[in-house]
This record gives sequence, C-alpha cells and structure tokens, in this order.
Amino acid sequence: MPRSILVIDDDPGVLSVLTRFFQRKGWEVHQAGSGEDGLRRWESTRPDVVLLDLDLPGMSGLQVLDVLVSRGAAVIMLTGHAEVETAVDAMQAGAETFLTKPVDLAHVEVAAERAAEKQELRRTNELLSRQLAGGETAASLGTSARMVALARQVELLAGSADTTALLLGESGTGKSWVAQMIHSRSPRARSPFVEINCAGLSATFLDSELFGHEKGAFTDAREMKRGLFEVADRGTLFLDEIGDLAPELQPKLLRVLETRTFRRLGGTREMTVDVRLLAATNKDLTAEVRTGKFREDLFYRLSVFPLTIPPLRDRSREDVLELMHRFLRELGGRHPSSPGQLAPRAATALAEYAWPGNVRELRNVLERALVLASGAERIDLEHLPEPLRARGAPRANREDAEILSLAQVEQRHIERALYLLNGNRTAAAEKLGISRSTLHAKIAQYGLEAAGR
Repeated sequence: MPRSILVIDDDPGVLSVLTRFFQRKGWEVHQAGSGEDGLRRWESTRPDVVLLDLDLPGMSGLQVLDVLVSRGAAVIMLTGHAEVETAVDAMQAGAETFLTKPVDLAHVEVAAERAAEKQELRRTNELLSRQLAGGETAASLGTSARMVALARQVELLAGSADTTALLLGESGTGKSWVAQMIHSRSPRARSPFVEINCAGLSATFLDSELFGHEKGAFTDAREMKRGLFEVADRGTLFLDEIGDLAPELQPKLLRVLETRTFRRLGGTREMTVDVRLLAATNKDLTAEVRTGKFREDLFYRLSVFPLTIPPLRDRSREDVLELMHRFLRELGGRHPSSPGQLAPRAATALAEYAWPGNVRELRNVLERALVLASGAERIDLEHLPEPLRARGAPRANREDAEILSLAQVEQRHIERALYLLNGNRTAAAEKLGISRSTLHAKIAQYGLEAAGR
C-alpha cells in the first residue's frame, strides 16, 4: 500500500500543488480546507503524515495540532515567515518539524518521508511495549493436555504469516483473545491488528467498513473513507461472527482472499493489500452451507486452519484456576484497593461452576467481586453472585444436612434461571417450561423482583 498524507490548508492553490506533487510520488493524498474538516478527514483516513497550515480560519492550526498529536498523528507545520516564533511553539507542542512558505517541494518530500518513518517506528515500539507488558504466550491458554495441544496449534499458526484461520467455539470462549495472540506472535506483529464484528451490521455499512467508499458512493458518503482492509495492510484483520456476514458481501470477501484486491464502494480503481485474515464464529458453518446461508467456497477458503476453542465447562479445574488468576492480575491494576487473592472456598465455587457465559462471564464475575471486596483481605463467597455461593459452602454431614422444601428448591431454581439469562423473564419462562404470567406470579411470591427486571 502507498503511504498516505493529509494536507490541511485553506489556500486552494497550496492544496492543488501539494496534492499533484505527492500523487506523482505515489502517495495517497487527502485534502481539507479547515481545521474542523481536517480532523474529520483524519478520523476517516488515518494517514501516515499530516501537513498542517498554522494560519487557518475558525479552529487555529495550533488547536488542530493539539488534537492530532493527542491522537498519535505525525504532523508537519506549514508557516509564513512572520510566524516562525509561533512555529517553535508548535514544535514544543508535538509537531515533527515546520516548513516556511513558499515551501520547497523537495524539502517537503524529505520531511514527509522522515515523519512517516518515525511514525512507523513509533507504532512498532508501542506494539513491542504492549507485548512486553503483557508477557503472554500461547502457554497461558492452560496446562491440561487439551490446552497444551491447542497452544501448540496457536504457535504453529502464528509462525505462518499468511495462513487464513477459522476460530470456532461458543460465544465468550476467548476467540478474540486467541486471534490477538496469533497476530502478536506472528511476523506481522509490527503492523496493525484490526477487529470488526460482522453481527448486527447492515450489508451497506459493513461493505463501507471493510472496503471503504468513495465520495458520493451513497447518500451520506460526503467524503472518501479508507476501509479496514486498507487500515490492516501488512497486518491482520479479524472478522468476528463471520457466520453473520451478509450473503451479498461473501463473494467480495472471497475475491479479496483469492486475489488480494478489491474496490472501494462506488470506486473503479483496484486496491491491492497484504492482509492476513482470521475469522471466528459460534455457528455451525457446515450446517449454514447446507442450508445455503453461507457460500461453500468461502467456507473452505476460510477454514484452511480451523481452530476450536473449548468452553470453560470442558476445561480442567487447573486451567480454570489459571485463567482466574490471570484475570485477577489484569483487573487488579484497575482496582488497586481490592485484594488479589481468593479465599479457598471462593476459588472452589468459581472452579466448579459450569460458566454458561464462558470466559466473558468469568471475567465479569471477577471484576464485580473485586469491586465488592474493596478493602477486604481476600475475595470470599459473599463477593460472588448467589448461584455460585452454594458451591463453595462447607459440605454438611448427613445428620446436619439441610432438607429444603419444594418451595425453597423452586425459589432457588427460578433465581438461578433469571441470573443466567440476565433477568430476561420471557427467556426464563421458556427455559423453565412455564408461562410468562406464571413466572411473574412466582417472582412476586418469592420476592425476586430485583433478579427479574
């Protein structure tokens, strides 16, 4: 992909000259005539370098600079001879350099190349810092034989820079986390990791997000927009919930996978990208192919390397405990006054729970427990949701065992159903095999209003 530059200047002549010059040099050029428009253009295009005029109508060049620098942009200031002192202030505010008008085009090119190289190095250093801080390897998936085998597959897949992979598993099993791990340990790690969820997006919106669009491609397309395939060039694009990809977009995705080329929505120019694609789904794509909802050729092209992430209920107790402690370390930084340890009975309750919401549910429960346990020595049973507390309670012997009445059993069962379904009464009634009106009556009878909202 060519390097890109955004020129922000209210002088049409300057915009025209700089645009033609950089286009001849093979750069992709974007224009803006004001600071406000420049910020919008930067958000939609994310160029490698910005050429910013200091003297702008409305929002000043220095104000625009502050915003761009805070967002990580590489900015070169363009100034008049009388503004050199202000330009020095701009350098102190984060500009890469400044050039006085009328600019020497050769100097502009050198400055832009240098800024683009520094920006690439800056992004690389940030990525490496995040990786060192995280310190995660595929071994962090778990120590059981099943998870060790999965970790080996992840490492092999990470070592292959171009292999397309399909991550399979229930919702919340950590497919996104595994995809990021594959990218961060691959030869593409210094380039972007871009993620998008295909579920719930209209075909037109997702088309624009993935492939970008040209100005005027549809009613609200007031300016050109780069798609995520362009943003992820030389990196990894992760398409979550690929099973929900609109049928009309499936052939376009297949074409990119086979030819590495595409066109922006409303465009005629062929764009070439170097992107490694990872996809994930909780659906049975084989069944989707049989019913005609998913293209067979796309399915086979995506599943070059299928990788199944098991649900928590199928992982060993040791794997779940390791996962809990990893989350406690991650979340502890957000809650410094909370304990970093679990009481044995709390650990037992967490390890023995079935976790229908998988990794996502476990993380949420632990974060809630950290908040409730603020100032305590350890996370204990009282900091966990009701359905988990009974699992960690001491076992009574036969003589002392509590015999619950049928009403008590019913109350606890309804309370657990409401908890697992996030208070959705319609879904709970369906799972319990009773009418919604009957469930309403039971909720009132047992005083479960808070659980069933």
